[in-house]
Amino acid sequence: MTSPLRSAEAAPARNSLAPSRRTVVKAAAAGAVLAGPLAAALPARAATAAPVFRHGVASGDPLPDGVLLWTRVTPVPEALPGSGAGPDTEVGWVVARDKAFTSVVATGSTTATAAADHTVKADIRGLQPGTDYWFRFTSGGTESPVARTRTAPAADAAVPGLRFGVVSCANWEAGHFSAYRHLAARGDLDAWLHLGDYIYEYGTGEYGTRGTVVRPHSPAHEILTLADYRVRHATYKTDPDLQALHLAAPVIAIWDDHEFADNAWSGGAGNHTEGAEGAWAARQAAAKQAYFEWMPVRPALAGTTYRRLRFGKLADLSLLDLRSFRSQQAATASGSVDDPDRTLTGRAQLDWLKAGLKASDTKWRLVGNSVMISPFAVGSLSADLLRPLAKLLGLPQEGIALNTDQWDGYTDDRRELLAHIKANAIANTVFLTGDIHMAWANDVPYDAGTYPLSPSAATEFVVTSLTSDNLDDIVKVPEGGISAVAAPVIRAANRHVHWVDTDRHGYGVLDITAERAQMDYYVVSDRTDPDATSAWARSYRTRSGTQRAERSYTPV
Repeated sequence: MTSPLRSAEAAPARNSLAPSRRTVVKAAAAGAVLAGPLAAALPARAATAAPVFRHGVASGDPLPDGVLLWTRVTPVPEALPGSGAGPDTEVGWVVARDKAFTSVVATGSTTATAAADHTVKADIRGLQPGTDYWFRFTSGGTESPVARTRTAPAADAAVPGLRFGVVSCANWEAGHFSAYRHLAARGDLDAWLHLGDYIYEYGTGEYGTRGTVVRPHSPAHEILTLADYRVRHATYKTDPDLQALHLAAPVIAIWDDHEFADNAWSGGAGNHTEGAEGAWAARQAAAKQAYFEWMPVRPALAGTTYRRLRFGKLADLSLLDLRSFRSQQAATASGSVDDPDRTLTGRAQLDWLKAGLKASDTKWRLVGNSVMISPFAVGSLSADLLRPLAKLLGLPQEGIALNTDQWDGYTDDRRELLAHIKANAIANTVFLTGDIHMAWANDVPYDAGTYPLSPSAATEFVVTSLTSDNLDDIVKVPEGGISAVAAPVIRAANRHVHWVDTDRHGYGVLDITAERAQMDYYVVSDRTDPDATSAWARSYRTRSGTQRAERSYTPV
């Protein structure tokens, strides 16, 4: 057995952010007690003083020499998520080369505190690159489930291939997370990417579910306070399919708006009423604190999710935070979308992204991107198709030429980035995107107006929602009916779009070799069925050096 390896200390305990105001909620009386919602975040169990691991275990942000481990322990029955109750509790961890733990390589312990909602993280270092490991936590004689994780390849390694699951937009109330289960069952993932909307902030029945709440949120009201956000994260972490995927592979996550509030920007959100729902700064701080407590994410800069990971000589992955620094969304398709004083990324993040793309010496430059960068014109759609599409995108339903929440609303940032790619002859850039509740395969042209004569700067693979409403759900028609009509019209107005599926739910599997990057798109049979099946739908790939997507007729 190798000697025990060192570990960094777990993340320091955070002070609980006590609300200094009475909040007004949309789906519950302001004075309602939290006991019911808090209890709902845990499955029913017999009263016992033995610590339990009800929210699973997870790992994330793999490095060549380490990985971040996460769990949440319930030391006593009253230590419910968000309650602030319960004693400080020692939590141990062990990492091994095998699932039976006969070859232990690292052990350690830390303290779970109420100040951090009894969540713990251990940033393990000193591991071997490109290697599978198994880990578990222990507390008071109780063992957590055993999980697999995997380190990234060495920075200079000649990696033959990488495979990532890719997901986005998981609305608890709209259905079950069977897509997570199918990804977990593959057993071949180096990691999985969550591109935002891991949770949703709305109160029960307030956000799209095709008119039927499959399973109610907890708490039932719109989440506003630190306790609220903690309970909502805890609820999601009780899902068995989500737990299974966290047990199977490390996650690499970024946030989008619903981890805060719908259509969030640096100074507010479409789904936030300043004053009536408290101060946006306090709500944003609460959401960020809960996110970093409950997610195995290692921020490069405090309070953001933009960072970069490397996978040998084959690929690096730049992960963006497109909510913390952005200007408020433009209300209409006016000249304000071109205003150079408005930004999606913020100056520092855009400079960081440009520098990283230019300096990269890997074969592929992947960008984890929460909102679509490809131009998207919808002005030529017929009124009967435009209205539901506009509703999904949050646009005026009388017609508009773009979605101002995505890069289309911040065209100066996009022009600067694409000009940088062109000027520096940066090849093999692939944007991986969520948010829009549809599946897309796009080229990213320098000038959409002259495409295909205009060169393509990059390609973009957009995954559909796990469960959140897409077009057929909004219109309440059978699956596939809207896409059959809308997809050809969308493609006719956007010649850089190779494929769009407006109607189905599912996930992607990204497979990368030196020759190509391929996205296999999978769909689930029924988001409301906990036993839903999964089927391959389409595949698109980018061959090295082409900067264009093409269809592949078989999955990897």
